[in-house]
Formats: sequence, structure tokens, C-alpha cells
Amino acid sequence: MSTSDFLSTIQGKLIVSCQALEDEPLHGSSLMAKMAEAAKVGGAKAIRCNTVSDAVAIKKQTGLPIIAIIKRDYTDSDIYITPTLKEVKELLAINPEVIALDATNRRRPNDEGLKDIVHYIHENSDTLVMGDIATLQDAAYANDCQVDILSSTLSGYTEETAQKHGPDFELVKELTRKYNIPIIAEGKLNTPDDAKRMLDLGAWSVVVGGAITRPQLITKSFVSAIKGKEIF
Repeated sequence: MSTSDFLSTIQGKLIVSCQALEDEPLHGSSLMAKMAEAAKVGGAKAIRCNTVSDAVAIKKQTGLPIIAIIKRDYTDSDIYITPTLKEVKELLAINPEVIALDATNRRRPNDEGLKDIVHYIHENSDTLVMGDIATLQDAAYANDCQVDILSSTLSGYTEETAQKHGPDFELVKELTRKYNIPIIAEGKLNTPDDAKRMLDLGAWSVVVGGAITRPQLITKSFVSAIKGKEIF
């Protein structure tokens, strides 16, 4: 799928994030592939996924375009979404439509530079680069590093934005006003109304994850809502 075809495919549409870490009940590539198939049946136009094995399984199962990441911890940095060139090279081997990476203006593992990583992807593939950011300052940095897409993924998940507890509508609104590249709204979108509001604010597309694909979190939200209301 060409760059323009991918962007037109997702414009105004839903992307579903299908991820389960090792300590989660649905961890496993075969399970994530089935989850992605369910998302496709529901109308998702692309899948965001973690690890090479999940990406391969999801692509085979659904045929949908993928936004691929690798989450990996390093001791010398808080960045763990596709943090280094090593993860990028692993993902490029499967030729995803998009690689997403942490594009916040924080120190990367091994003191690698974001601009160098983005340049490597552009020079060695047709894969688009999606910069996951948390603030307008991050967005300016990521844009200077020539990412192709900006995403609000990390708002509420960095030390600077930890006080934010819901979808960052204001950030997405400002990003769409300031930049001419596609802006994808992601992060703490819990309802269809949240997603629609993001699109109304000018987001190119929306990514929804936990509210669709993490049943343990969905269950927990119901349990929290009825806490103290049990009938015995």
C-alpha cells in the first residue's frame, strides 16, 4: 500500500490498537490476530500493534495496514515505544505501513537521536514515521525531526503531563491548527463520543485501544462504577 493510499484509507476512520503485554491475559500473537480480526469486522481500517510476531500474525489474519511498534525497556531512558534503531530495524524487516515511536523531547537510550532514526527509516524504506508525543513542545521537536504523522499518544503518560486524566482534546486541536501533516488522536479515548469529538476537532484519524481490546480494563471500569452498590 502506498503512502497516499494508507493516509486516504484511515482519514476520518478508526484505528484499533491490539496489544497485550506479557502479564496480560490475552498475551500472544494468535490471540491478538483474532482480536484484530474482530476489530476489522467492526469497521477498523488499520491496526496498531506491538512486536514483530504480533504484527506478522495480524497482517496475515486481517490484511489491514498496520502501525507497528516495539515496546522495550532500557535502563538509561524512560522512552520505551520503539526506543532505538535496533527496534526500528526489526520492524523494517516486515515492511509495515507505519512505524510509530516515542518522539518526545527526552533522552533516548544510548543517546541516540530521533532525527537520525527518522532519517534511517526514510532512507531505507517507504514506511511512514508516526511520532508519539505528549505536548506542543514535543510536537515541534518531532516535526523538526521530519516525522510524517503526529499522534497525541503520550499525553498523560509522561512526567510533564501526568496530571492529565482524559483525552487531550486541547492538544489535538492545537496540533491540527499548527501542522499540515496528519494528526492522529490517541490516548484515553474511552467512548465513541470521545472519538467523534477528536475528528470534529480536525484529527485525521483516531486510535482506540484499551476501551475496545483490553477486557480486564473494561471490566475494572464497570467494577469501579458499581463499587459499594453490590446486592447480596
